[in-house]
Amino acid sequence: MNTYALRPDRFDRAGQDQLVDVRDLQAALPGIRRLRTWAHEALAVRPGEHAVDIGSGTGSEVITFAEAVGPDGSAVGVEPDPHLLASAERRAAQAGSTAKFHSGDAYGVPFGADSFDAVLCERVFQHLTAPARAANEIARVLRPGGRVVVVDSDWGTAIMHPGDRQVVREVIDTLVSATTNPLSGRRLPGLLTKAGLVVDDIGSQALVQDRSVGAGSLVTRISAMAVARGAITEAQRERLLDDLERAAATGDIHLSVTMFAVLAHKPH
Repeated sequence: MNTYALRPDRFDRAGQDQLVDVRDLQAALPGIRRLRTWAHEALAVRPGEHAVDIGSGTGSEVITFAEAVGPDGSAVGVEPDPHLLASAERRAAQAGSTAKFHSGDAYGVPFGADSFDAVLCERVFQHLTAPARAANEIARVLRPGGRVVVVDSDWGTAIMHPGDRQVVREVIDTLVSATTNPLSGRRLPGLLTKAGLVVDDIGSQALVQDRSVGAGSLVTRISAMAVARGAITEAQRERLLDDLERAAATGDIHLSVTMFAVLAHKPH
């Protein structure tokens, strides 16, 4: 449950470097690595093709695309945050990669229609107020026959154990209400279908928080928000955090959220 949104505009340069570290750390989670492996296998990018990662972050997946497409293809990343763009460019240069990066977002991919054979979009839709616009943009830049994998969390699947059931429910409800598009995972197939794409497969992976961190920063923060909104009392919050810390010591703790990955294609 470590994928809570961070606001890059609130960090100085040292903080920006920390943000990059956090993004890389999140991507190192076993569940995300498994879904990324699934995504690349499903997209099956070939030499000479053109691939784009929308919301490319620190650029790791664009570099993977660049290796797959070879010298006759192209691999580009689209990212709205300038600090992450700069980090991605540095990473590509250090790797000797042909990956390229452009400023843009899911509502405005800076390329013409029918530009790409493969599109990846990971953990972007949960932050969008108009996800249908993003699905339409993906359909626009895909070539006929092109493939897309969209990956996102569904915060309605969050599990927290142990703890009083009502308190846990209120904390999870607070988490859901604090996310722009919290149920994005379950909505992806419908959004892509409405955009004119054909869904071919759906994968899923639970992101399970390392038991050694106990309640963790996300639960600590969201439970404080639940107190602030009057959903639980401070005493209930303290009891929940204590329960989780004690459970972590005995191994009887589980904190997770499920991510979904949808493979679709643009019909000819």
